[in-house]
Amino acid sequence: MYQFSYADVQEDGVAEAREREREAINHSISLMKVAKANGIESRDAIDAVYFVSRLWVRFVEDLASPDNQLEQELRANLISIGIWVIKESERIRLRQSDNFQGIIDISIIIRDGLK
Repeated sequence: MYQFSYADVQEDGVAEAREREREAINHSISLMKVAKANGIESRDAIDAVYFVSRLWVRFVEDLASPDNQLEQELRANLISIGIWVIKESERIRLRQSDNFQGIIDISIIIRDGLK
């Protein structure tokens, strides 16, 4: 019979959550790369912007939650990044920007920080 401490189970849960976050960010990066290649007026751009916006709204909501256990300064920095990504996505949606690469670069940095 296996016995796990609460800390071990909790750590596994955190590791699984981080992996899901990495997968979601990887998917957003893939969508943004396709959108960049196919242009701001493509259906791919619409799909990418929609996904990225929803993903980062969810991240910001989680980061703003009092239950989030990250250090307060890190949370604040990630919220600021998330707000930028959401605003930049909106600018792309409104065809005021085609800064797919900026969102891709930030997403890669955040994804790599989740290791």
